Amino acid sequence: MTKKQKKVLRRIIISAVLLVAMAVTFTVLDKTGMVDLENPSVMWRCIEIVAYLIPYLVIGYDILKKAFLGIIHGEVFDENFLMAIATVGAMVLGEYKEASAVMLFYQIGELFQSYAVGKSRKNITALMDIRPDYANIEKDGKLEQVDPDDVQIGTVIVVQPGEKVPIDGKVVEGSSSLNTSALTGESVPREVHVGDEIISGCVNLTGLIKIETSKEFGESTVSKILDLVENSSMKKSRSEKFITRFAKYYTPAVCIAALALAVLPPLVNIIMGNPAAWSKWIIRALTTLVISCPCALVISIPLSFFGGIGGASAKGILVKGSNYLEALSYTKYVVCDKTGTLTKGVFQVTEIHPEGGMSEADLLEKAALVESYSNHPISKSLKEAYGKEIDNNRVTNAKEISGHGVSAVVDGHEVAAGNVKLMKQMNIQAAVPTSVGTEIHVVVDGKYAGYILISDVVKPNAKEAINGLKAAGVEKVVMLTGDAKKVADAVGSELGVDEVRSELLPGDKVDEVEKLIAAKGEKEKLAFVGDGINDAPVLSRADIGIAMGALGSDAAIEAADIVLMDDDPAKIATAMKISKKTLRIVHQNIVFALVIKFACLALGAVGFVNMWWAIFADVGVMILAVLNATRALSFKE
Repeated sequence: MTKKQKKVLRRIIISAVLLVAMAVTFTVLDKTGMVDLENPSVMWRCIEIVAYLIPYLVIGYDILKKAFLGIIHGEVFDENFLMAIATVGAMVLGEYKEASAVMLFYQIGELFQSYAVGKSRKNITALMDIRPDYANIEKDGKLEQVDPDDVQIGTVIVVQPGEKVPIDGKVVEGSSSLNTSALTGESVPREVHVGDEIISGCVNLTGLIKIETSKEFGESTVSKILDLVENSSMKKSRSEKFITRFAKYYTPAVCIAALALAVLPPLVNIIMGNPAAWSKWIIRALTTLVISCPCALVISIPLSFFGGIGGASAKGILVKGSNYLEALSYTKYVVCDKTGTLTKGVFQVTEIHPEGGMSEADLLEKAALVESYSNHPISKSLKEAYGKEIDNNRVTNAKEISGHGVSAVVDGHEVAAGNVKLMKQMNIQAAVPTSVGTEIHVVVDGKYAGYILISDVVKPNAKEAINGLKAAGVEKVVMLTGDAKKVADAVGSELGVDEVRSELLPGDKVDEVEKLIAAKGEKEKLAFVGDGINDAPVLSRADIGIAMGALGSDAAIEAADIVLMDDDPAKIATAMKISKKTLRIVHQNIVFALVIKFACLALGAVGFVNMWWAIFADVGVMILAVLNATRALSFKE
C-alpha cells in the first residue's frame, strides 16, 4: 500500500473504533436509564452530536473539502458532492450513526478501489519492467554507470549478465542469450552474436556483451514502448465515452429528482390537509443520493480497459488505446500483407535444377558468383545458400541488367543469371519449373545451364493464425502482395485465406483496402496487418492497423494502432480474444450497476430501502464491479 492508502486505512480504523464505541456507549446509557435517547435533553443531544461528529469528521473531512472546492470551481455534481449532501443532511435530521456509517463505508470502498487500481498498475509495470536505470561505459579499464539519457550515438556500452539493455545498438564484442519476454511475451531466449542488432528492454542472461549504440535513449525502443503504454489511457473507447456522458447528465438529474422527492410530497400533504412529514421524505431523498453515486461505473469501466491493455502487453501485444481494444471485438475483415506477415520475408533457395551436364553445386556456385556484386535480396539468398566466402578475384566485368538480372565473367566464362525476360532477350529456351517460386535461370557461355528456385518461406504458425482468426469471428481474410499471381495463389491456397490479390504496388494496397472498407457493414471493422515499414499508408487507412514483425521497428510503433512485439501472426487472434473478454466484463459491470441502482432508487423513493441498503447499492456494487474489472488483467488461452 502507498503512504496515502495507509493514511486512509488508519483513518478508517480510528473512525470505525470511535463509531462503535459511541454506539455501544449510548446504547448502554439508554438501557440503564441514564439517558432517554428517544427524548433526550438539550445537553445530551449536544453531547450525542459532538460524539458522532468526531468519527464523521475523522473519516469524511477530505470528502467535505473536495465537495466545497468543487462547488467553488463550478464542478458541483460529482460523488463527493453527493456524499457530502447526503451525510450532512442525515446529520441535520438526527441520523448521526447512519451519516457516519455512510461516510465510513464510502471511504472503505474508495480505499479498495484505489488499492485495486494500484495493484493493476503495479502488475502492468512489472510486466513492462523494461526501463533501464543506467548504462555502463568503460573508462580507464573500469565500468562507470551513467544516465542512459547522457549516452551519445556511437558510444560503446557494456551490458553484464543480469542487466537490462538500455539503448538500441549493434553487438561489437561478445555473445549472449537475451530474455525478451517483457517485450514479446515469449520465454524462449534469443541468441545474439557480434554484428547482430539488439534493442533496449531485453535482459542479458549469460555472457558480457559490448554494444555500439545506434540511437539516443529517447528514440530507443524501450522509450517508445513505455510512452505508448503510458499514453494508451488517452484514447478512450466508446463505452468509456458513454459512461462519461452518462455521468454528466445522470448525476444532476438524480440531484433534481432527490430535491423533488424531498419537497413535492410534503407540499402535497399540506395541500391535502395531512401532516407534511418533512423528515421522512428528506431522509428518502438523501437515501436516493447515496444510492445514485455512479462510482461503480465511472471507476470500473476504465479499469476494465486498463486491465485488458495490461493483459495484452503481457502477451507481447501493445495496444495504443482502449478504443482500438474495443474495435477489435467488431473486426470482421482482416487484410494481411504477405511478406513479413504470413511469410518470414527471408528468401531461401528451395530447388536447384541443373541441365547440360552441370552439377547442382556448380550451378549454385556460378549463380552466387555472378550475383556477388548485387545487393538484391535474391542475390543475398544465393550467397547464403552457397555458404562459402566469395572470391571477388574470380569475377570480372559484372553488369546489372535492370529488371532482368546480371551478367559477368566468372573464371573466364561468360555467365548470366536472371528471369525469363533475360532468357528471351538472349534468345535462350528456358525450362519451365514445376514448383512455385522466384526463378533464377543461368546461362554459361551462351548455353542454358539450369534454374534455381527461391521462395519466401511461410511462417510455421501462419496457417494456425488464419484458422484462429476465423474461430475468433473474422468473416474474411484477404492477402495482399506484390508477388506474381502464381506465387501468391500458391501461398494463399496453402494457408487457407479467403481471397488473394496479387501483383500490387504499394499504392494499390491502399486502393484495395478502400474497396473492402466500402463493401463492409457500418459497424464492422477492418484490420490491416503489415510489417509496419512499407505499409504505413495502409496501416493508417484501416480501421485498425496492426504491425507485425515489429521488434524494434520505429515505423511500426509510429504507424500502427496495435503493435505485436514478435513475428507471431497467431497473436492477432489472441488480441481479439482479450478484446472480447474485456468487453464482456465492461457490459457485465454496466448492466449489473444500472440494474441494482435503478432498482434501489425505485425502492428508496417509496421507502422500502433505508440508508444501510443505500450503502450496499453504492459501496457494495462498486467493490463487486471493481473485482470483476480486475479479471481483465489476466488472460489464458
